[in-house]
Amino acid sequence: MKQLNDFAPRHFEKTSSCLPFKIHTIEWIKENGIDLPNDYFMLVWIVVGTGYYRLNLQKETVHTNQLLLIKPGQVHDLRFGDGLKGYVISFTDSFLDMEDYSREPIYNPIYQMFNQTNNIAIDNELADDMCDITEIMMKEYSRHNLYRSEILKRYFKIFLIYLSRQLESIEQAPKQSRNTAILQNFMALLDKNFREYKMVADYAEKLSVTPNYLNEVVKKLTGQPAGYHIRQRVAVEAKRQAIHPDNCMKKIAYDLGFCDMAHFSKFFKNATGVSFSDFKKRGTVLQPVF
Repeated sequence: MKQLNDFAPRHFEKTSSCLPFKIHTIEWIKENGIDLPNDYFMLVWIVVGTGYYRLNLQKETVHTNQLLLIKPGQVHDLRFGDGLKGYVISFTDSFLDMEDYSREPIYNPIYQMFNQTNNIAIDNELADDMCDITEIMMKEYSRHNLYRSEILKRYFKIFLIYLSRQLESIEQAPKQSRNTAILQNFMALLDKNFREYKMVADYAEKLSVTPNYLNEVVKKLTGQPAGYHIRQRVAVEAKRQAIHPDNCMKKIAYDLGFCDMAHFSKFFKNATGVSFSDFKKRGTVLQPVF
């Protein structure tokens, strides 16, 4: 098997930045960092090693053949400890046409997976096949040949099919119920509209259900009502922006739809358990994970 960084690009190319799909080794990310718009999903696959990573100020243990799932807007800081090797795959829903669920049914369990868990253990035998596909994607990504995007999309679809088999082997998923569909559509709407809509009634109207019913469904499937998820989605984006030294509270509050600084400050403290100023001080002096 080739080394993980055999095909890793050494720097961001302008053409790559236009492609809504990116794949790099963990070693490359550690050296160059990561800078993605808010609408990217991310898969972090630990192929070799046991150690730590830090996501959104939280330090977590990872091990070989563990796949981390990160939804759009969740990343404001991602660091890896020494000894970890693997891949970081980033993509948008438009790259896979995930917005049109009827077009590619294979993507439904993948989308549901991002909403329900943040990590998956990959079977060793299946990991070998997935690694072969990943190396092909790395090689294609490093080139800029004709139909590059289409080739990457097709190989990535194969990668996701393998991943779907892993999910099926863990637990035979029941047929999608109406409540599950409501939850998925709510989370999709939330990711796209949290800046503008902050009331449960806003999302209930778009889903053609009552606010009480939406809260009931979401709480039954996730353990928390819809209002909690709305607040946490806004808080995650606030923290993601606050990690950057140049972003002041006024700028972040305005971007998230708050006109009153006092209101935003109170919201931030209630949602995160720490004041904005304390978080700002702590977040901008992060140390690497050891």
